[in-house]
Amino acid sequence: MSRRTLNIALLQLSFSDDLDANQKKLADSVAKACAQKDKPALIVFSELHNGLYFCQQENADAFTRAETVPGPTSEWCCALAKQHQLVIVGSVFEKTTDGDYYNTALVADSDGSLAGRYHKTHIPYDPGYYEQHYFKSSSEGFHPIQTSIGKLGVLICFDQWFPEAARAMALAGAELLIYPTAIGYDPENSQAQQIRDREAWITVQRGHAIANLIPVASCNRIAYEAAPDTSQSSGINFWGSSFVCGPQGEFLAQANDQDETIVHATVDLSRTEELRKVWTFLRDRKPEMYHK
Repeated sequence: MSRRTLNIALLQLSFSDDLDANQKKLADSVAKACAQKDKPALIVFSELHNGLYFCQQENADAFTRAETVPGPTSEWCCALAKQHQLVIVGSVFEKTTDGDYYNTALVADSDGSLAGRYHKTHIPYDPGYYEQHYFKSSSEGFHPIQTSIGKLGVLICFDQWFPEAARAMALAGAELLIYPTAIGYDPENSQAQQIRDREAWITVQRGHAIANLIPVASCNRIAYEAAPDTSQSSGINFWGSSFVCGPQGEFLAQANDQDETIVHATVDLSRTEELRKVWTFLRDRKPEMYHK
Protein backbone atom coordinates (compact mmCIF):
# COMPACT_ATOMS: atom_id res chain seq x y z
CA MET A 1 0.00 0.00 0.00
CA SER A 2 1.38 3.41 -0.93
CA ARG A 3 1.62 5.82 1.98
CA ARG A 4 -0.01 9.25 1.93
CA THR A 5 2.19 11.55 3.95
CA LEU A 6 2.01 15.26 4.68
CA ASN A 7 4.85 17.54 5.78
CA ILE A 8 3.69 20.16 8.27
CA ALA A 9 5.33 23.20 9.87
CA LEU A 10 3.98 25.16 12.85
CA LEU A 11 5.30 28.69 13.43
CA GLN A 12 5.63 29.21 17.19
CA LEU A 13 6.40 32.93 17.36
CA SER A 14 5.99 36.00 19.55
CA PHE A 15 4.34 39.14 18.23
CA SER A 16 4.38 42.89 18.75
CA ASP A 17 1.71 45.47 17.95
CA ASP A 18 3.49 46.30 14.67
CA LEU A 19 1.48 44.62 11.89
CA ASP A 20 4.18 45.05 9.24
CA ALA A 21 6.86 43.62 11.53
CA ASN A 22 4.65 40.65 12.42
CA GLN A 23 3.92 39.85 8.79
CA LYS A 24 7.59 40.14 7.88
CA LYS A 25 8.46 37.79 10.72
CA LEU A 26 5.87 35.29 9.54
CA ALA A 27 6.96 35.56 5.90
CA ASP A 28 10.62 35.10 6.83
CA SER A 29 9.69 32.05 8.93
CA VAL A 30 7.70 30.56 6.05
CA ALA A 31 10.72 30.99 3.77
CA LYS A 32 12.96 29.40 6.40
CA ALA A 33 10.59 26.45 6.80
CA CYS A 34 10.46 25.95 3.04
CA ALA A 35 14.25 25.89 2.82
CA GLN A 36 14.35 22.63 4.76
CA LYS A 37 14.91 19.32 2.99
CA ASP A 38 11.36 18.17 3.72
CA LYS A 39 9.50 21.25 2.53
CA PRO A 40 6.12 21.56 4.24
CA ALA A 41 2.93 21.32 2.23
CA LEU A 42 1.06 22.92 5.14
CA ILE A 43 2.09 25.77 7.45
CA VAL A 44 0.03 26.83 10.48
CA PHE A 45 0.19 30.23 12.19
CA SER A 46 -1.01 30.87 15.74
CA GLU A 47 -4.23 32.65 16.68
CA LEU A 48 -4.60 36.41 16.03
CA HIS A 49 -1.04 36.79 14.74
CA ASN A 50 -1.49 40.32 13.39
CA GLY A 51 -0.69 41.86 16.77
CA LEU A 52 -0.67 41.44 20.52
CA TYR A 53 -3.45 39.40 22.10
CA PHE A 54 -5.82 42.34 22.65
CA CYS A 55 -8.51 40.27 24.40
CA GLN A 56 -6.77 40.65 27.77
CA GLN A 57 -9.09 43.60 28.35
CA GLU A 58 -12.43 44.98 27.18
CA ASN A 59 -11.64 48.01 25.04
CA ALA A 60 -13.86 49.46 22.33
CA ASP A 61 -10.81 50.85 20.52
CA ALA A 62 -9.71 47.29 19.68
CA PHE A 63 -12.55 46.96 17.18
CA THR A 64 -10.49 49.10 14.81
CA ARG A 65 -8.31 46.01 14.34
CA ALA A 66 -11.13 44.14 12.60
CA GLU A 67 -11.18 43.74 8.82
CA THR A 68 -13.26 42.08 6.15
CA VAL A 69 -12.62 38.76 4.45
CA PRO A 70 -11.58 38.95 1.67
CA GLY A 71 -9.40 41.75 2.94
CA PRO A 72 -5.78 42.69 3.64
CA THR A 73 -4.84 39.70 5.81
CA SER A 74 -6.58 37.06 3.71
CA GLU A 75 -5.03 38.48 0.55
CA TRP A 76 -1.60 38.55 2.18
CA CYS A 77 -1.95 34.91 3.31
CA CYS A 78 -3.10 33.83 -0.13
CA ALA A 79 -0.21 35.59 -1.86
CA LEU A 80 2.27 33.98 0.54
CA ALA A 81 0.73 30.54 -0.02
CA LYS A 82 0.94 30.95 -3.78
CA GLN A 83 4.53 32.20 -3.60
CA HIS A 84 5.66 29.06 -1.77
CA GLN A 85 3.07 26.70 -3.32
CA LEU A 86 1.69 25.39 -0.05
CA VAL A 87 -1.38 25.68 2.18
CA ILE A 88 -1.40 28.24 4.99
CA VAL A 89 -3.77 28.37 7.96
CA GLY A 90 -3.84 31.96 9.24
CA SER A 91 -6.00 34.02 11.57
CA VAL A 92 -7.79 37.37 11.58
CA PHE A 93 -10.24 39.50 13.57
CA GLU A 94 -13.06 39.62 11.02
CA LYS A 95 -15.90 42.10 10.63
CA THR A 96 -18.77 41.25 8.33
CA THR A 97 -20.94 43.52 6.24
CA ASP A 98 -23.92 42.87 8.53
CA GLY A 99 -22.06 44.13 11.60
CA ASP A 100 -20.90 40.88 13.19
CA TYR A 101 -17.37 40.27 14.44
CA TYR A 102 -15.62 36.89 14.45
CA ASN A 103 -12.39 35.24 15.47
CA THR A 104 -11.66 33.70 12.08
CA ALA A 105 -9.25 31.10 10.74
CA LEU A 106 -8.26 31.52 7.10
CA VAL A 107 -7.17 28.70 4.82
CA ALA A 108 -5.13 29.84 1.83
CA ASP A 109 -4.57 27.18 -0.83
CA SER A 110 -1.38 26.58 -2.78
CA ASP A 111 -2.74 28.28 -5.91
CA GLY A 112 -3.35 31.52 -4.01
CA SER A 113 -7.09 31.05 -3.62
CA LEU A 114 -8.96 31.33 -0.33
CA ALA A 115 -10.06 27.73 0.22
CA GLY A 116 -12.28 28.63 3.14
CA ARG A 117 -12.60 30.13 6.59
CA TYR A 118 -13.82 29.02 9.98
CA HIS A 119 -15.49 31.17 12.64
CA LYS A 120 -14.58 30.22 16.20
CA THR A 121 -17.49 28.51 17.93
CA HIS A 122 -16.56 28.34 21.61
CA ILE A 123 -15.77 31.83 22.89
CA PRO A 124 -14.19 32.22 26.35
CA TYR A 125 -14.94 34.95 28.86
CA ASP A 126 -12.38 34.43 31.58
CA PRO A 127 -9.83 36.66 33.32
CA GLY A 128 -7.36 37.70 30.61
CA TYR A 129 -9.47 36.15 27.84
CA TYR A 130 -12.43 38.50 27.36
CA GLU A 131 -13.24 37.24 23.89
CA GLN A 132 -17.02 37.41 24.23
CA HIS A 133 -16.64 41.18 24.31
CA TYR A 134 -15.28 41.06 20.76
CA PHE A 135 -16.41 37.92 18.94
CA LYS A 136 -19.71 36.39 18.00
CA SER A 137 -19.97 32.63 18.39
CA SER A 138 -20.34 30.76 15.13
CA SER A 139 -23.56 28.87 14.46
CA GLU A 140 -22.32 27.43 11.17
CA GLY A 141 -21.36 24.01 12.50
CA PHE A 142 -18.18 22.05 11.85
CA HIS A 143 -17.22 21.51 8.23
CA PRO A 144 -13.78 20.48 6.96
CA ILE A 145 -12.21 22.78 4.39
CA GLN A 146 -11.24 21.10 1.13
CA THR A 147 -7.75 22.01 -0.03
CA SER A 148 -5.19 20.71 -2.49
CA ILE A 149 -3.68 18.58 0.29
CA GLY A 150 -6.92 17.18 1.69
CA LYS A 151 -9.78 18.01 4.05
CA LEU A 152 -8.63 20.14 6.98
CA GLY A 153 -10.64 20.25 10.20
CA VAL A 154 -9.78 23.77 11.31
CA LEU A 155 -10.84 24.85 14.80
CA ILE A 156 -9.51 27.65 17.03
CA CYS A 157 -7.99 27.68 20.53
CA PHE A 158 -10.85 27.34 23.08
CA ASP A 159 -12.55 24.90 20.69
CA GLN A 160 -9.77 22.47 21.60
CA TRP A 161 -11.29 21.81 25.03
CA PHE A 162 -14.55 20.46 23.55
CA PRO A 163 -14.55 16.84 22.33
CA GLU A 164 -17.79 17.43 20.46
CA ALA A 165 -16.09 19.83 18.02
CA ALA A 166 -13.30 17.39 17.24
CA ARG A 167 -15.77 14.51 16.82
CA ALA A 168 -18.03 16.54 14.54
CA MET A 169 -15.08 17.45 12.32
CA ALA A 170 -13.96 13.83 12.19
CA LEU A 171 -17.46 12.59 11.31
CA ALA A 172 -17.62 15.20 8.54
CA GLY A 173 -14.49 13.76 6.95
CA ALA A 174 -11.61 15.86 8.29
CA GLU A 175 -8.25 14.20 7.75
CA LEU A 176 -6.34 16.42 10.18
CA LEU A 177 -7.42 18.61 13.12
CA ILE A 178 -5.71 22.02 13.26
CA TYR A 179 -5.84 24.45 16.18
CA PRO A 180 -4.37 27.97 15.84
CA THR A 181 -4.01 28.95 19.49
CA ALA A 182 -3.25 31.73 21.99
CA ILE A 183 -3.06 30.32 25.52
CA GLY A 184 -0.64 30.69 28.37
CA TYR A 185 0.21 30.71 32.04
CA ASP A 186 -1.54 33.00 34.51
CA PRO A 187 1.37 34.69 36.34
CA GLU A 188 -0.66 34.65 39.57
CA ASN A 189 -0.97 30.86 39.60
CA SER A 190 1.52 28.63 41.37
CA GLN A 191 4.11 26.83 39.31
CA ALA A 192 2.37 23.54 40.06
CA GLN A 193 -0.95 24.88 38.76
CA GLN A 194 0.73 26.30 35.67
CA ILE A 195 2.19 22.89 34.88
CA ARG A 196 -1.21 21.24 35.37
CA ASP A 197 -2.85 23.77 33.04
CA ARG A 198 -0.32 23.17 30.28
CA GLU A 199 -0.41 19.39 30.63
CA ALA A 200 -4.22 19.39 30.55
CA TRP A 201 -4.12 21.44 27.33
CA ILE A 202 -1.77 18.94 25.70
CA THR A 203 -3.60 15.89 27.02
CA VAL A 204 -7.10 16.88 25.91
CA GLN A 205 -5.92 17.43 22.34
CA ARG A 206 -4.07 14.12 22.27
CA GLY A 207 -7.34 12.61 23.47
CA HIS A 208 -9.13 14.08 20.45
CA ALA A 209 -6.57 12.41 18.21
CA ILE A 210 -7.07 9.05 19.91
CA ALA A 211 -10.87 9.17 20.14
CA ASN A 212 -11.17 10.00 16.46
CA LEU A 213 -8.00 8.29 15.18
CA ILE A 214 -6.93 11.47 13.43
CA PRO A 215 -3.72 13.53 13.59
CA VAL A 216 -3.72 16.86 15.45
CA ALA A 217 -1.61 19.98 14.84
CA SER A 218 -1.74 22.71 17.49
CA CYS A 219 0.16 25.98 17.00
CA ASN A 220 0.45 28.33 19.99
CA ARG A 221 2.11 31.71 20.34
CA ILE A 222 5.02 32.24 22.75
CA ALA A 223 6.37 34.88 25.19
CA TYR A 224 4.96 37.12 27.89
CA GLU A 225 2.48 39.84 26.93
CA ALA A 226 1.71 42.43 29.59
CA ALA A 227 -1.88 43.48 30.17
CA PRO A 228 -2.67 47.04 29.04
CA ASP A 229 -5.03 47.32 32.01
CA THR A 230 -3.71 45.49 35.06
CA SER A 231 -7.13 45.70 36.73
CA GLN A 232 -8.47 43.28 34.10
CA SER A 233 -5.52 40.92 33.72
CA SER A 234 -2.07 40.16 35.14
CA GLY A 235 -0.69 39.52 31.70
CA ILE A 236 -0.24 36.17 29.95
CA ASN A 237 2.93 34.14 29.55
CA PHE A 238 2.03 32.23 26.39
CA TRP A 239 3.37 28.74 26.85
CA GLY A 240 4.12 27.72 23.27
CA SER A 241 4.43 23.92 23.42
CA SER A 242 3.11 23.67 19.85
CA PHE A 243 2.92 20.07 18.73
CA VAL A 244 1.86 17.58 16.12
CA CYS A 245 0.63 14.17 17.17
CA GLY A 246 -0.44 11.12 15.23
CA PRO A 247 -3.82 9.37 15.31
CA GLN A 248 -3.04 7.50 18.52
CA GLY A 249 -1.84 10.62 20.29
CA GLU A 250 1.83 9.87 19.75
CA PHE A 251 4.05 12.94 19.58
CA LEU A 252 5.56 13.49 16.16
CA ALA A 253 7.11 16.84 17.11
CA GLN A 254 6.79 19.26 20.01
CA ALA A 255 8.23 22.65 20.96
CA ASN A 256 9.12 23.84 24.44
CA ASP A 257 7.40 26.60 26.43
CA GLN A 258 10.26 29.11 26.16
CA ASP A 259 11.48 29.62 22.60
CA GLU A 260 10.39 30.82 19.22
CA THR A 261 10.77 27.93 16.81
CA ILE A 262 9.47 26.17 13.73
CA VAL A 263 7.99 22.77 14.48
CA HIS A 264 8.42 20.30 11.60
CA ALA A 265 6.58 16.99 11.38
CA THR A 266 5.55 14.41 8.81
CA VAL A 267 2.10 12.92 9.24
CA ASP A 268 1.13 9.59 7.69
CA LEU A 269 -2.51 10.17 6.74
CA SER A 270 -2.86 6.52 5.67
CA ARG A 271 -2.81 5.39 9.30
CA THR A 272 -6.27 6.76 10.05
CA GLU A 273 -8.01 4.33 7.71
CA GLU A 274 -5.84 1.45 8.90
CA LEU A 275 -6.50 2.14 12.57
CA ARG A 276 -10.23 2.61 12.12
CA LYS A 277 -10.47 -0.95 10.82
CA VAL A 278 -9.19 -2.16 14.20
CA TRP A 279 -10.30 0.52 16.66
CA THR A 280 -13.94 1.00 15.65
CA PHE A 281 -14.73 4.04 17.80
CA LEU A 282 -16.71 5.81 15.09
CA ARG A 283 -18.55 2.72 13.90
CA ASP A 284 -19.64 1.70 17.38
CA ARG A 285 -20.99 5.05 18.50
CA LYS A 286 -24.53 5.09 19.95
CA PRO A 287 -25.73 8.62 19.22
CA GLU A 288 -29.32 7.71 20.07
CA MET A 289 -28.14 7.14 23.65
CA TYR A 290 -26.32 10.45 24.07
CA HIS A 291 -28.61 12.92 25.78
CA LYS A 292 -27.98 16.00 27.87
